[in-house]
Amino acid sequence: MASGILGQSDLIATTVTDVYTVPVGVLASLNVNVCNRNATVVNIRLALSSVSGVQSASEYIEYDVAIEPNGVIERTGITMAAGDILTAYSDTVDVSVNVTGIEGAA
Repeated sequence: MASGILGQSDLIATTVTDVYTVPVGVLASLNVNVCNRNATVVNIRLALSSVSGVQSASEYIEYDVAIEPNGVIERTGITMAAGDILTAYSDTVDVSVNVTGIEGAA
């Protein structure tokens, strides 16, 4: 079972990106940091999805949240089941997503 960094991505503008998928037979507890490396405000979205690249309205945990220039948001204590996918989206480039946490047997 993994612990520490579980997923990382440098987001592509206006593209939904799968950042972390919980492996089969595993539960995960994680934290998500989204870092805006720009000198301007960016808007991001985070979702806990069951299908790669597809989010229903109920799966979003952040939606068009503004991150200040050179700022960060952090979500902690997120638990996910086997097969769940953390997806991220940004309206511009130069936005990093880091997922840290621990995986354990289901």
